[in-house]
Amino acid sequence: MASITSRAKLMLALITMALSCAAAGAAPAAADAGITIGSKIDTEASLLCPMVRLALEANGIKVKEKCGTGATQVVRKALLEGEIDVYPEYSGNAPYLIKNVKFEPGIFKDGAKGYAAGARADLEHNQIVWLKPAPASVSYGLAVPQKLAKAENLVTLADLARYINAGKTFKVVVSQEFVDRDDGLKAFEKVYGFKLKPAQLIILPGGNTAQTETAAAQGISGANAAMAYTTDGQLPALGLVALTDNAGAVDVSQPLLTIRSAALKRYPRIPAIIDPIFATLDVATLSRLNAKIVVGGQSGAKVAEQYLKQKGFLK
Repeated sequence: MASITSRAKLMLALITMALSCAAAGAAPAAADAGITIGSKIDTEASLLCPMVRLALEANGIKVKEKCGTGATQVVRKALLEGEIDVYPEYSGNAPYLIKNVKFEPGIFKDGAKGYAAGARADLEHNQIVWLKPAPASVSYGLAVPQKLAKAENLVTLADLARYINAGKTFKVVVSQEFVDRDDGLKAFEKVYGFKLKPAQLIILPGGNTAQTETAAAQGISGANAAMAYTTDGQLPALGLVALTDNAGAVDVSQPLLTIRSAALKRYPRIPAIIDPIFATLDVATLSRLNAKIVVGGQSGAKVAEQYLKQKGFLK
């Protein structure tokens, strides 16, 4: 009986040891599960999302890619609910993303102050961390065909307001978000003193300026203007020209990576990997890379890979 008891104790010890080893082995597996990256559905998102993925994978971090998650509110909801861990965002969007926070009026006219305010609020209210922003300011704009700009002497948005208020033909292709937001069409109308009628708007569901600009370039449904972004490099190839926001109607909005605090705790090396890359993304660079996608027909992933290799971030 004593020997049986001894054997039983030995078996119990072995089972306990096995379970302990299994539990110990499970912890690293969970830690190595990686992170999930998402993005919006515009051209620049199709560049930045794979750029982040490639950089993280090159540094040994496993990434599940969900690029093209959806429009701004869709991808933001996915981040807050943990469906994704990280996605590229823009600092000027803070007032529309961080609920129940009142920001100081005009603070997003200053890039550094706007970034600091948004980063602080998102961390406090949502446990979302903002990495360092790129130097580029990506904001809304309006573009018209070069022929129209030359014929009507349209250089600035003040010139466009004069043209519209004179009752001349104007129909612009925009996104719903651009129409709804205070820093979109409403800002241009308020600052420059014009008001568009519903019949003058062609509203597309997404925010991809490659679509709005192509529609304006081709004159689809009578369109002769398009919502644009300041980093759209495809405008010349489409025969369009961006009008200057000479009165500064829109805010400074810089690209940056937003990440859940929990994910950053698992992978604290991410800022050291991503910040140096975003530091190279000025307006001219993003415009050139975006043009390779829209005009050159290359995939965002291919353009991102080429750029990272050129800059020495990938071998």
